[in-house]
Amino acid sequence: MASPDTFDPIEAYLKAEWTDTPLVFENENYDLPDEPAPWLLVELFGNFYDQASIGGGEEVGDNLWREAGQLYGHVLIPSGTGSRAGRVLAQQFVNLFRGQEIGPIRFLDASIGAGAPGDRDGNYFRMTATIDWERDE
Repeated sequence: MASPDTFDPIEAYLKAEWTDTPLVFENENYDLPDEPAPWLLVELFGNFYDQASIGGGEEVGDNLWREAGQLYGHVLIPSGTGSRAGRVLAQQFVNLFRGQEIGPIRFLDASIGAGAPGDRDGNYFRMTATIDWERDE
C-alpha cells in the first residue's frame, strides 16, 4: 500500500477532478445502482522506500528516499456493451495525470488494458488503467 503522504494528495486530486462517473476508493462501500452504470474503482499500490542518494548528510535519513508504485483506475461498465466505453473512461483517467505533478509525486508511464469480467455480481466488465508514479522525500 502506498504511504498516506502519497495516497492523500492523489485522493484529493481525483475527488476534485473526476466527474465522469461515481468514484470509489479501495475498501469504501459503494451501493451498485439497480441498472448497471459505469463507475471507477481506484487502488493505489506503493513499494517500499528506496534510498536514492548517498552522502546526503551524517544520518542515513538525510539522503533522498524514493517511494514508487502504481495507481490503478478500474473502470467498470455494464457487461455485454463492448469495451469502448471503458477505454474512453480509462483514457480520461490517464489524461488527468499525463504530465501532472502533485507536490513531490510524479506520474510516469501509463497503460490501458487488462480488461476482464468485473468482480461484483457478473453485471460489469472491468477495464483497468495503470499509471506508474514516484515520490521523493
